[in-house]
Amino acid sequence: MGQRVGRGFSVFVVVGALLAGCAGPTDGDLTDDWRAMPAAGPFTPEAGVCHVADFTAEVTLETYRPVDCDVPHRVETVHMGAFPAEQADRPAAGSTDFRGAFADCDTRTSAYMGDDWRAGRLRLAVAVPSAAGWASGSRWYRCDLSEVTTAEAAATVVTRSGSLRDALTGPSPLRLGCQQSRRDRGGGVETLLPAECGARHDAEFVGVWHAPDRPYPARDADWAPFYTGCRSAIARFAGVADDVTLRLRADVVVRPPGAGRWRVGDRGVRCYLWLSDRTVTGSLKGAGPTRLPVRTR
Repeated sequence: MGQRVGRGFSVFVVVGALLAGCAGPTDGDLTDDWRAMPAAGPFTPEAGVCHVADFTAEVTLETYRPVDCDVPHRVETVHMGAFPAEQADRPAAGSTDFRGAFADCDTRTSAYMGDDWRAGRLRLAVAVPSAAGWASGSRWYRCDLSEVTTAEAAATVVTRSGSLRDALTGPSPLRLGCQQSRRDRGGGVETLLPAECGARHDAEFVGVWHAPDRPYPARDADWAPFYTGCRSAIARFAGVADDVTLRLRADVVVRPPGAGRWRVGDRGVRCYLWLSDRTVTGSLKGAGPTRLPVRTR
């Protein structure tokens, strides 16, 4: 017992001597002269970086592993936006606030690409903080873009290298163009496959029609504006009149976002000119009435 007391006393004496040797007088408070540590702030991701992992609707600090876009990756963050700082509730996927975030990402991403991102084999999605992140003060939303194998419904994400910035400012392998249809049993278009414009084909991407912010179509009649909008896109693309004769010149394939994407705010409809009765070579952009004549049968 005596040895234990002796060791404790020795340590006390040494520590006391070290404290006594500090230069200058002290006021007895050993903390008031130290700079306070900054308070921990909410986590905010960066824009202009890429991610090896697939897109996730919620992002946490623990899973955040950004990489340079020259590294093989599957997602690129093109923009960071913010909900109001005073907003109490985290926006649900179908809420007005979430749809507003998607609309902002839509505009920002098209500017980032140099054209409407739907003109390419691309998919845009919006990520938000986790519930815990929101509770800690995070109010951001992240605009994430991925290259996909096709603009059709069966698309899968591509692992790519290099940024997508300005990738649609000119000719690009990402850009949608001439297509060859594959028909279903009823004679309609089941899927569209990319085709060289110099080879014979029967369809071509003509542009995007932006649908109004209304409920997702539930009846056949609800789809009528989609076809009207895409026919107008065909007329502008091909350089023909947008009148009653247009239906006699070309058919139309409408590719709207699915119900899930509609719910989060996607209103962009891909529009394709389709020739159900023949094939052509070369693009029909600016073709005019001569190359797109009124069909008599």
